[in-house]
Amino acid sequence: MKHNKIKTSGLVLMIISTIFGFANTTVAYEQMGYASIIWYVLAAAFFLLPSSLMFAEYGATFKDAHGGIYSWLAGSIGEEWAFIGTFIWLSSWIIWMTSTASKVWIPFSTTLFGSDKTQSWGVMGLNSNQVIGILAIFWILTITWFAVRGMDSIARIASIGGIFTILLNVIFGIASLMILYLNGGHFAQPINGISSFIQSPNSQFQSPVTLISFIVYAVFAYAGTESMGGVTDNMDKPEKTFPRGLIISAVIITLGYSLTIFLWGISTNWQKVLGNDQVNLGNITYVLMNNLGYTLGEGFNLSASASAFLGGLFARFAGLGMFIGYLGSFFVLVYSPLKSFIMGSNPNFWPKRMTKLNKKGMPAFAMWTQAAVVVVIIFFVSFGGSSAQQFYVILTNMGNISTSFPYLFLIAAFPFFKRQKNLQRPFEIYTNRRWTDFIVGVVLFVLVAGIGFTAIAPVLAHDYQTAFWTIIGPIFFGFVAWVFLQYQNKKKSKSHNWAENPNQN
Repeated sequence: MKHNKIKTSGLVLMIISTIFGFANTTVAYEQMGYASIIWYVLAAAFFLLPSSLMFAEYGATFKDAHGGIYSWLAGSIGEEWAFIGTFIWLSSWIIWMTSTASKVWIPFSTTLFGSDKTQSWGVMGLNSNQVIGILAIFWILTITWFAVRGMDSIARIASIGGIFTILLNVIFGIASLMILYLNGGHFAQPINGISSFIQSPNSQFQSPVTLISFIVYAVFAYAGTESMGGVTDNMDKPEKTFPRGLIISAVIITLGYSLTIFLWGISTNWQKVLGNDQVNLGNITYVLMNNLGYTLGEGFNLSASASAFLGGLFARFAGLGMFIGYLGSFFVLVYSPLKSFIMGSNPNFWPKRMTKLNKKGMPAFAMWTQAAVVVVIIFFVSFGGSSAQQFYVILTNMGNISTSFPYLFLIAAFPFFKRQKNLQRPFEIYTNRRWTDFIVGVVLFVLVAGIGFTAIAPVLAHDYQTAFWTIIGPIFFGFVAWVFLQYQNKKKSKSHNWAENPNQN
């Protein structure tokens, strides 16, 4: 019925809640300060908006398919390339679980102690990275054990985490403006003309290569738009609602990211707060929230101990919200992408054990296989001998590249999708072939440049360990998908030949 259809305002809220991430702004500020703003704007203009409109066309055309992006790719470039592309997409979630299973102990520590104590965790001769690695392995095995038993109702915890996230943004905005007022309009991070918005205060982001590589962080911050293409059939006048909703939400999200990054400069002086070995990409959100509370206390002329208490309170609130959000997300993501891929793709590509569901409707064997892969990656990364800072840079880069890589398939397949003649298209945005090819080329250039420079940057710095783990995910999983297909096709061919010639030796 019409009144149940999603209107523009509802779609905008859905897109914002799916894409906007508070923690993305803290990472951006830690990496490049105010200078990250321009890259977020460029990523929105040259990736978010054009790709979202492509995904809108995909979603509307394949609205009755159940395989998600696999169906989009299969209908555009064939099932085998769709399998490889979607397998790499699935690997991005595996890498996310690898990264987050390690990072989740930081908000846990912050909730308990008011600050990140994980770097001091050591037991039986193991350093902090190794202890966190063991805890991460325990985390993924425990979550999988519960999830295969169908206890996905625990995922409702994620909604509580969402409430915390909304409150976090509100508290941050109010506290920042109060600090600005109490400090007479002065920013903790001074603005020295246009150079402050171009040059990063971070010594690791000074060269042209590292600057361009930052676009992967911005693309990662906008990831998730492809999931919106699947709800076009639930929209009121989708040919108008979807483009309008995408454009409005793109502007709001871009402004939201830019304003939030800018507001961090009110309370946080980069050199004083972030320029030390105790701050890393894993604990940056809680360090900044702690400093926000402490600075607010100073603005009210509270004692040092009272300001520290307020800072700890802010950090604990952020830690609790993030931890609950991670917990809920894991119970969904440990099976949802995997089940969607396996059940939506061609069953002939999979061994029967992988597609078999247990009594609770869960692909248990596939989920335990996934857990084993995550455990192996966590073990090698955490026991690789890197420092805490490098450890979280590796985890963040792995997550960013693995999330960005599948977009290469989705964007590159779009011209082939447009050339398909036997498809019903409820609405189209890209109607001119030359402009479509040009825009696809621009978006691909942005993605390839960002991914390429992210991979090259640690090589130029002779940090080969970071370089290896940064790029290995998509390459390894793409190779595994190709080998898997070759094996299954050969097995299928032998079975077919045997059926035709059963007496053949």
